Amino acid sequence: MILSPVEIAGIGMTSQRTRDRMMDRLRARGIENEAVVSTMGRVPRHLFVDEAMATRAYEDDALPIGEGQTISQPYAVARMTEVLLENGPVERVLEVGTGSGYQAAILSQLVDVVFTVERIRSLYEKARNRFRALQYRNVHTRHTDGSWGWVSNGPYDAIIVTAAPITVPEPLLEQLAVGGRMIVPVGKQKTVQTLKVITRTATGYSTVDLSDVNFVPFLSGKS
Repeated sequence: MILSPVEIAGIGMTSQRTRDRMMDRLRARGIENEAVVSTMGRVPRHLFVDEAMATRAYEDDALPIGEGQTISQPYAVARMTEVLLENGPVERVLEVGTGSGYQAAILSQLVDVVFTVERIRSLYEKARNRFRALQYRNVHTRHTDGSWGWVSNGPYDAIIVTAAPITVPEPLLEQLAVGGRMIVPVGKQKTVQTLKVITRTATGYSTVDLSDVNFVPFLSGKS
């Protein structure tokens, strides 16, 4: 199935006017990368949530997508994407935690290729179908334990993690290319989590703390 232009464009509370307001809020909160902002305005977030939630899709809120997971608030998606791109063009990105597929969809418009892994089969299948319907041909999906990443397609110029581990899994660090950066929230649920940027150097890793955040916990295994 391929979605029609009307479905993608939306109407009413999913229209371009509503998306423009979301873009204005992102700029007001400090998102400066206009390529990121304009991409957020083009990608139809209402198609990445259940139909009952569509009218709330462009509010700056995380929304439930089932299985105890959420689609991240637009600001969080924009901020993580902006940080990922701030050192210049990026070719290969690994996303850990596909969820609804929204973050991967945003990245697909800004980088050459996105590899995304999801541990929950029902979410993986829904996201894969969305990518096909929207013809995002540079997004590749896999149902697997995110702790292991996707070794065969590495190393990656960037890795973005959309759930919070207590400590960053070593296999993910190993799949980061030298000079590449990982954007990851770290910390326990119901306590302060910290959004970190980890850069791989020739001799190890350097870490910068960005801000306090609140993400769902990073879990191992498949379901």
